[in-house]
Amino acid sequence: MYDVVTLGSGTVDVFVKTSKPTIVKHGTHDDVCYAIGQKILVDDLHVDTGGGGTNTAAAFSRLGLKTAWLGKVGSDLHAKTVLDEMKRERVAFLGPQGAGMTGYSIILTGLEHNRTILAYKGANDTLIPADVPWNKVRTKWLYLSAMMGKSFETLKKAALFAKKNNIRYAFNPSMYLAEQGIRALKPIIDGCDLLVLNREEAQAVLGTNKRCVDMLPELQKHAKIAVLTDGPKTAHAYNGIRHYAIEPPDIKVIETTGAGDAFAAGMLAGLIVKKDIAEALQWAMANSCSVIRHLGAKNNLLTRAEIVRWTKHPAKLSITRL
Repeated sequence: MYDVVTLGSGTVDVFVKTSKPTIVKHGTHDDVCYAIGQKILVDDLHVDTGGGGTNTAAAFSRLGLKTAWLGKVGSDLHAKTVLDEMKRERVAFLGPQGAGMTGYSIILTGLEHNRTILAYKGANDTLIPADVPWNKVRTKWLYLSAMMGKSFETLKKAALFAKKNNIRYAFNPSMYLAEQGIRALKPIIDGCDLLVLNREEAQAVLGTNKRCVDMLPELQKHAKIAVLTDGPKTAHAYNGIRHYAIEPPDIKVIETTGAGDAFAAGMLAGLIVKKDIAEALQWAMANSCSVIRHLGAKNNLLTRAEIVRWTKHPAKLSITRL
């Protein structure tokens, strides 16, 4: 019996930093620009693994939970990179290895402490329900992250599987799925024990421009606990009775890839080990803050002992009623 099984993508991530990228204001957002035909020298190159499935699996395992990852890799050399990383993290692999390429991302870094990601989904989009060894998915919790293409049907099947087998589950969609709206996501969101989104994803799901605090009650109608993050701003949680607001500490940000996965995994891990919502939010904040102080989505995920030390100096948190 696993404590948690994650369902989501696995990728090889290549972090690329170039000299003085040009950043241009374009309407309401900034663009990073490279001249067509220009040869750009790379100042720094770092190779790691990523993807919502493997990032959160590694996070859960480091926090002392018996963990498995359900995903799909290709038949290329990158598959070995991803699977070897899961072995090192003591995460069991429950998914298939199929034809084609493993997921691959090129991450442009050094963009005013932010990044732009070029994502190739590859095998991640081809996990069909028949690929899944459902008899091996014996777990207390399922953690569902974004899956697209044919794999979206598997995501919906996993939510139904959880409900039929009295398995609690969390859902953390990306903007790719959030843009499909609440109707498309209802089979997964409805009955969810923990729903974690960032502000932009929540606005896309609900088709609104409301503030985080105003979206919480609507989201909580679908999930027992709704959690919203907002980058460097206040993160929120709501269980239908109490509203929790936690303030990120002032820290130096190196790179933000994996911050959302680290936050969601810290939150769920806290709940799995019987922490209350306030304590689980402290775990979430500590884990995400640790990750963004370093390059890579997994490199500075916290262990159980480390997260306990972090939370001896807790982030500012308030509890009110909505």
